[in-house]
Formats: sequence, structure tokens, C-alpha cells
Amino acid sequence: MNVDLILKNVGQLVPCTGSEKPLRGKEMSAVDLIENGAIAVADGKIVALGNSAEISAKYAAEQTVDCEGNAVVPGFVDSHTHTVFGGDRVHEFEMRISGADYMEIMAAGGGIVSTMRHTREASEDALFDSAFQRLDQMLALGTTTVEIKTGYGLNTETELKILKVIERLDKAHPCTLIPTFLGAHTLPPEYKEDPAGYVDLVVDEMIPAVAEWYTQSHFSAEGVPLFVDVFTEDHAFDVAQTERILRAGQAAGMLTTIHVDQFNAFGGTQMATELGAVSADHLDVSGPAEIAALAQSGTIAVPLPAANFNLGHDLSGYPDGRAMVDAGCALALATDLNPGSAPCYSMPLVMAISNRVMRLTPAETLVASTINSAHACGMADRVGSIEVGKAADLLILKAADWRHLSYFLGGNPVEMVIKAGSVI
Repeated sequence: MNVDLILKNVGQLVPCTGSEKPLRGKEMSAVDLIENGAIAVADGKIVALGNSAEISAKYAAEQTVDCEGNAVVPGFVDSHTHTVFGGDRVHEFEMRISGADYMEIMAAGGGIVSTMRHTREASEDALFDSAFQRLDQMLALGTTTVEIKTGYGLNTETELKILKVIERLDKAHPCTLIPTFLGAHTLPPEYKEDPAGYVDLVVDEMIPAVAEWYTQSHFSAEGVPLFVDVFTEDHAFDVAQTERILRAGQAAGMLTTIHVDQFNAFGGTQMATELGAVSADHLDVSGPAEIAALAQSGTIAVPLPAANFNLGHDLSGYPDGRAMVDAGCALALATDLNPGSAPCYSMPLVMAISNRVMRLTPAETLVASTINSAHACGMADRVGSIEVGKAADLLILKAADWRHLSYFLGGNPVEMVIKAGSVI
């Protein structure tokens, strides 16, 4: 049989299978290996995988890549990012180094509202160009699927502008993108004294407008989900406000996710699990009650350790990823790429931090960065593992042992990226 591409002489082929449901608890340690493996690809999808001799005997390809004994893993899925934004916040980086905390920076006019101003002022083309370059950086580091949130507009016009940019990017860039509406990221200045009025705006105007945009977008036509998200915190939205917004999003056909337990735990995680949220993200201060709720639900736990690292947290300030996995949670990882708390492109760095600080094993971090993260994006039927019928999103590593992904620090462990069967 003729195919488009064959990868042969794969020292360790790591499929990360688990498309029907996310892996949880001990399942996350079960990494199957195919020694001296090969993969056949046609029309951008995987048609066969197995031993190199078997694949070579059955398939002939227009293009063959000799992996020379190096390992191959699925392309990374980054399930939580804020990739589209205007300006930067490097001045806040200096403030933080000098001792200012997150709340002090916000009180000084920084934080999300600072990026909001730059994003409102930026043209659609400018936002597209800057985000395209960020996606290039992420792709070079092995990320092939990226969730992108709005949330730096905080008015209907700019939130829709960001969504239009995300759609343009998905059409133009090799990465597969998933859109998330995060109109409830924080209160914009014009609603600082009227939080109830802003929640009304999000529910009564923004969500219907976003739902209408989605039905006309190619995301809807291709079956790519749209998420709704809320930042649940004492300086953002309380549990009741969050529930109202998430329910409104669900009624409009959106899947749900939530920023929760980053600074305070006051019931948001439990509420999200009861609503059937796909994921709960951050979880820095989640305790036994929150972890138990996640373990007993279908909601995926998504720690974002690059944010903790960037904010200079000591070890006690990180999510307890080890306890989450041991309790039986399904756990995913993401960069949280944003201009303030996590200016990070690298999933390998996120994995390395998770190994060293959250005490996750290399197998657990690989699963969390691929198939489980694909589940957190609602895309596990298409990406996140090396399985027949899925997109041929593949990473050839620079080492024969796949564990080198997070063993060495500071470099790029990826030798070659293959996206939908095309060598990048």
C-alpha cells in the first residue's frame, strides 16, 4: 500500500493511547513502548504503527524519515493559553523581582487590565502577527495543538476581535487551535464599581454574540468545540457569578472550564465538578476537599506550574500534583502562556518543573502533556496520541530515550516536528 510518509527506525515509539477517556491515577504511569518502531501516514493521518520491519513490508511511501534510533512521541497539546494579546508587561516582571506581589501590581494599574488596554488599542492585524510568532515558538518546542482564550478585551467588541484573530490563526498556522471565551477574566475599569452589571453584560450580550460568531466560524463547521471560562477569585468573580456565567455558556452550547483555586479556595472547584466542567485549571491552593471532588468527577485537573515558577513561589505555593494523581485525578499540564504570570512557550519546561517540584514521574508528565491535555481541550478523538485514524502530529526527539524530554533543562529536546503528516 502506498502512503505519504513513513517514519522508520524509531528507537522508542511512545503512543500515549487513551482516546476514550482521560487517564487517571496509576493509569498515567502506564507508558507502552514499541521498540524499533515505525509509523505510516496518509492524508495527514496515522494509518499504521508497529515494528519497522512489519511497516516496511506492508507500506511504501513517497517520503521516508529515518529516525536513526531516536524516540518519537505525540505532539504536545497545550490546553490553557492566552496567546493573543497586545503589548507586554516586562515592567511588572521587574516590579515582582523587587518584591511586589500580584495584588500590589494590580492596584498599581498593572495585571490583566494593563494588557486589556494594549489589546483594545491593537489592530486585528497586529494581534495576528504577534500571536503567529508566539505559535511559531511553541511549535518549534513540540506543541502542535493549542487552546487560546480571549479575556483581554473585556468588552464585546474586543472579545470578538480576539476570536476573529484566533480563527485567522487557525487557518494560517500549522498548529491546531481551540477557542475559549474568557470575557469574565476580571472587571474592566468601567465596571469596577458595578460587578453585577458586568456579569449581566457577559451573560446577556457577550455570550449570545460569541455563540453567533461560533456558528458562523469554521470551528463550528469542523466540530472543534468552543469553551467558556471564568476566573474565580476574590479580585475577579465569586462562585455564584461564575456559576451563572458558566451555565449561560452551557445553554449557548459551550463546553466549560474554569480558572480556580489560584489564590483562594472557596468552593469554585466543587461547583465546577458539579456543573460537569471539562477542566479546572491552576489549583495552587486546592486542598483535600477540592482534590477529592476532582478525583470523584470527570473534571480534569490542570496545574499550571510555569506560572508558579514565574511568580517565584516556594515549593508550598505549587499545586499538589502528586496528591492529585495519587487520589485518582485525571491530570493535564499546560503553559498558561500570557504576558504577566506565565511568559512561557515551552511544554518541555513545564514537564521538567512538574517532575522536580510536583514530583510527577516522566510518564505522568508525558501523558499529562499529550492525551490528557487533548481531553481537556475536547479534542482527544483527533490529537494527543499516536493511534490509527488520528492526526499525524509527531515529535522526533534528539535522544533515544523519551525521558530526555524533561531530563535536561533549558534546551529544546525536539529534533523534528511533524504536523498532520507534514514535516515542519
